[in-house]
Amino acid sequence: MKTFINDTITSILATIVFALVLCGLYPLVVWGAGQLLFSHQANGGLIENADQKIVGSEWLGQNFTSPKYFHPRPSAAGTGYDAANSSGTNLGPTSQKLIDSVKAAVEQYRKENNLPNETLVPVDAVTSSGSGLDPHISEKNAALQVTRVAKERGLGEDVVKGEIVKATDGRSLGILGEPGVNVLKLNLALDKLATK
Repeated sequence: MKTFINDTITSILATIVFALVLCGLYPLVVWGAGQLLFSHQANGGLIENADQKIVGSEWLGQNFTSPKYFHPRPSAAGTGYDAANSSGTNLGPTSQKLIDSVKAAVEQYRKENNLPNETLVPVDAVTSSGSGLDPHISEKNAALQVTRVAKERGLGEDVVKGEIVKATDGRSLGILGEPGVNVLKLNLALDKLATK
């Protein structure tokens, strides 16, 4: 009986110690390290406009529909770009619904960017990401939108291309994935040019 009581007390004390370390101390150390070393990222990568108002996060896509803005990937998250309902379409490659929606999106993309019918449209311009919140578009997608945006804003295409380069995030760790253009950063940079 004495062994049982000792084992029970040891188990209770171990549970309390592990709870304090793993549920209190460890998260506190990780949070403190994040705030100290990666404050911007740890706080959501929030972006402010020229008026110092938070307009979004560099990690979450937003919908831009005006011709003067670069347009993001389509979104299937809730009613679109809804972080509370992050999701993709879950349609397979043989789904007629997916095929029809992609065909319609290709036609719309070519029309809004005044592109010839034979122009190949990047896949990220007509399909949503798995989360529906992807903040990036491909460099090819951005390049096909340059003429429209430059014309709408009265800017030279070289100026717009320069802003694309500035808003392009490279490969993760220099080798993973493809470079991507952050649409929110790019559109805010173009808005700043307009105010100058």
